[in-house]
Amino acid sequence: MRIISGQFRGRTITPPKNFKARPTTDMAKEGLFNILANNFDFEELSILDLFSGSGSISFEFASRGCPYIDLVEMNQVHYTFIAKTAKELGFSQIHPIKHNAFQFLKFCKKQYQIIFADPPYDIVGVDTIPQLVFDQDLLAHDGWLIIEHSEKYSFNLHPNFLETRIYGKVNFSIFTTRKI
Repeated sequence: MRIISGQFRGRTITPPKNFKARPTTDMAKEGLFNILANNFDFEELSILDLFSGSGSISFEFASRGCPYIDLVEMNQVHYTFIAKTAKELGFSQIHPIKHNAFQFLKFCKKQYQIIFADPPYDIVGVDTIPQLVFDQDLLAHDGWLIIEHSEKYSFNLHPNFLETRIYGKVNFSIFTTRKI
């Protein structure tokens, strides 16, 4: 896994062998961040990264200058790796939280410009994430919720749905608070 752009561009990060996460592919991550770069100023964003796995998405945001990143991961091995790597890279803007992402969404009171969720593709409840986010009013004005998912999900009927981008087997569905 590598950081694609920013201060740590090209930096390879190697999770331990007992790691079970499915990191977002470099091709998909590069496509997503190109879209984000055309719509947001990274240096002004607050980020919520749910089901963080390897922390790859948070490390990418931090490398590009995002000042505030809450990262939620409940697997102890993953959480420890993320916290250790963030410290080694000097990413003090990353705040790892060891918690169940679905439960976190129910009690979180902050708003974020971008919420990224990359749940395991086979986990039950992926389809509930948009409603949890919007019911709790977690997205700032003109913010985006981005869910990485398999092709078996379609969110295009959700009232806040903006679009889906597909990179190989990776689907990113994007939702917004913006009136469409």
